[in-house]
Amino acid sequence: MFELEGKREELLEKIEEYIARKRYADLRDLLLPMEAADIAALCGELDEKVALVFRLLPKEQAAEVFVELDSDQQELLIQSFSNTELKEVLDELYLDDTVDIVEEMPANVVKRILKHSDPEMRKSINEILKYPDDSTGSIMTTEFVDLKEDMTVEAALKRIRRTGPDKETINVCYVIDDGRHLIGLLSIRTLLLAEDDDVIGDIMERNFISVQTLDDQETTARALGKYDFLALPVVDQENRLVGIVTVDDAMDVLQEEVTEDIEKMAAIVPTDKPYLKTGIFETFKARIPWLLLLMISATFTGQIISSFENALAAFTVLTAYIPMLMDTGGNCGSQASVTVIRGISLNEIEFSDLFRVIWKEMRVGLTCGIVLSAANFVKLMLIDRMLFHNPMVTPTVALVVCGTLVFTVFCAKLVGCTLPLLAKKIGFDPAVMASPFITTIVDAISLLIYFQFATVILGI
Repeated sequence: MFELEGKREELLEKIEEYIARKRYADLRDLLLPMEAADIAALCGELDEKVALVFRLLPKEQAAEVFVELDSDQQELLIQSFSNTELKEVLDELYLDDTVDIVEEMPANVVKRILKHSDPEMRKSINEILKYPDDSTGSIMTTEFVDLKEDMTVEAALKRIRRTGPDKETINVCYVIDDGRHLIGLLSIRTLLLAEDDDVIGDIMERNFISVQTLDDQETTARALGKYDFLALPVVDQENRLVGIVTVDDAMDVLQEEVTEDIEKMAAIVPTDKPYLKTGIFETFKARIPWLLLLMISATFTGQIISSFENALAAFTVLTAYIPMLMDTGGNCGSQASVTVIRGISLNEIEFSDLFRVIWKEMRVGLTCGIVLSAANFVKLMLIDRMLFHNPMVTPTVALVVCGTLVFTVFCAKLVGCTLPLLAKKIGFDPAVMASPFITTIVDAISLLIYFQFATVILGI
C-alpha cells in the first residue's frame, strides 16, 4: 500500500491503457503480484470497469479483493455476476467476510447470496446474524480447527491438513470434548515440535482466555490487543465453543469504534458510510440534531450576558475579553475530557478512579490557570494599555480578567474530567460528553465567574 501511493496515477493509466487496447494478459500480469487491498484501492477509480478487472484475477485472489471493496462496488459486482461466478466467489470467502457483506447489501442482493450459498454456509450465516450488532458473536467466524483430547499428534496433523484449507486460521487449534465444551488450545508450533505419538491432552494448554458470544465486540477487540493474540475462542453460556474472533476482525472493530467516538466528540450522529459517498441530506440529518441541542443550550449563555447588561454598559472594556475567557475555558475542558475519554476507552481509567482524576486535574488546572493568568496580565498591561493606549484597561480590570481566568481554567478542567466518567457510570457513551457539550457548559460557568469577579472587585 505504501508503494502504491507513489505509483497510483501511473498504475491507473496503465490499467486504462491495457483495457482500451484489450491487452488483458498484460493487465493480469500487472495485477497478480499486487496485494488485494491495493487492487481494491485501484478498483475504486475504475467505475464500471471493475467487473472486467475482477474477472481477470484467479479465484482466490479475486475473493480477497472482493472483501476489500466497499459495499457499493460489491453490490455492482454481484449484480454483474452470473450464478456460477457468484457461487465461485462465495465458496472462496470466509464466513465472517460473507456475513459482513450480507449485512451491507440490500434485500434483493442478500436473497441472491443466500440462494447460492451451500446449506451449511447459509445456516452459519443465519446463526451469526441473530447476534446483537455490537456483540462478539456478530463478528466471529465458525471456521476454525477443533481437535479431541485423546487424539495423537499424528492424527491431529492429518486433520489439520484435511480441514485446514477451508479455515480462517490454523495457527491455533482448539480442543473440545464430546459436548463441544472448550477444554484447551494448542499452537501449530507445539504440534510441529511434538512427537507423532504424543497425546493432545498431554501437550495442550489448559489455562486459556475465552470470550462469550454476547460480550461487547470492542471489549473483545481490546482483549486481543492486550494479550497479543492472533485469535480468541468464543464460547456460549455453557462454555461450548461456537467460533473464534481473529485479529483482522478486531482491527476493523477498533477502527469503527474510533470513528464513531470522533464523530460523537464532534457532535455528529455516527454513520458507517464514507464521507464522499454520504448524501447531502444524510450528512444534514447526522449533524442537525446536535447543532439544534447545542444552539438551544447556548441561549443560557445569552441569558447570563443579558442579566449583566448594566455592568457591561458601565465597563464596556469587559466585553472585549469575554471571547478569550470562553474560548480558553472551552479549550481547557476539551483537553481534560479527551484525555479522560482516551483513558476510559483503553481501560486505563474506571469510575472508581474519579477522585484521583479530579485531584490530578485540580492541580493541573490550578497550575495552567496561574501561568495563563500571569501571561495575560503582562499582555494586558504592556500591549492593551501601553502599546494600544487604552486607558480603560486598568490594573483593577486586569485583575478581574486574570482572576476569572484562573477560576475558569480550574473549573473547566474539573468539568472536562468529571462528565465523561459520570456518563460512563450511568450508561452513556463518554464521547458524547466531549468538546461541544463541555464547551457549552464551560462558557456559562466562565461568564458567571467573570461577572461575579467584576461585581466584587469593580463594585458594579
